[in-house]
Amino acid sequence: MRSGPASRDGSRASKTREIAIPTPPPHRQRSTGFARIRLGCPDGRETRILDIAESGPLRLRMPRRSEGAVEAVLLNTAGGIACGDAFETGVTLDEGADFVFTTVAAEKIYRSDGPVSTVATRASLAAGTRFAFLPQETILFDRAALRRRFEADLAGDARLLAFEAVTFGRAARAEEIAQGTLVDAWRIRRGGRLVVADTLRLDGPIGALLDRTALGGGARAMATLIDVSPDAERRLDEMRAILEVAGANAEAGVRGRVEAGASAWNGHLVVRFLSADGDALKRVAQRVLVAYRKAPLPRVWQG
Repeated sequence: MRSGPASRDGSRASKTREIAIPTPPPHRQRSTGFARIRLGCPDGRETRILDIAESGPLRLRMPRRSEGAVEAVLLNTAGGIACGDAFETGVTLDEGADFVFTTVAAEKIYRSDGPVSTVATRASLAAGTRFAFLPQETILFDRAALRRRFEADLAGDARLLAFEAVTFGRAARAEEIAQGTLVDAWRIRRGGRLVVADTLRLDGPIGALLDRTALGGGARAMATLIDVSPDAERRLDEMRAILEVAGANAEAGVRGRVEAGASAWNGHLVVRFLSADGDALKRVAQRVLVAYRKAPLPRVWQG
């Protein structure tokens, strides 16, 4: 402590230095939630909802149907996913159940100043079940940070068709992803044995990474379709013909061109899509899904 100036009587007045204590930033309120659903065929014929649970901003809505698979539409009332949010979806299908899952709209992943958001989907498919996992695309904003994981355990004759698409930046605003993080992991088991293990990791200057020929060739949208079914490998030629008819790999200008390739091994079939135009990719993917499934897409995809 430093002495102050001398007073009239010769004494010195003490001077205390004031130290400003910074106010800590307020603790962010994270959004967490889960949606879980269990379906089965109690009468051996019609798929019915046996149990449903919801938490936080996640809601499941079931459109009316006259026959066929039960369809569920996931709604995130928070309007998007911000830094550090955590969401989980669980699906359990008892023997013979037929289920289609989708989302009400594209999911937006907003800018993060550090925390990583997590989105997890876990499915358990008993004998004779069919599960079509068909969420609409995920849109990553600049500096978004997302870790996403899809896990499924299938019985020997269960059928899983899963599709997920990601768009990097908002095309309407010509937005570029200068920085960001995306970790997208798939783990699928059949009869307890791992048959699909796939992880994509993009961290740092995502736009620059996607411009590399070996990674994206300038793509700003990508998608993966996985079919894990007893006859998936045998349908490879059929899928390649569908891709050709749907317009994949056709000359459609630099922006509108959609590149796609299909391969099949180890009891499953995989299709990868890449495009500089997210809308073009979605249009091609819609045609492929309708032709391959031989069934219309959920109505929310038509909006």
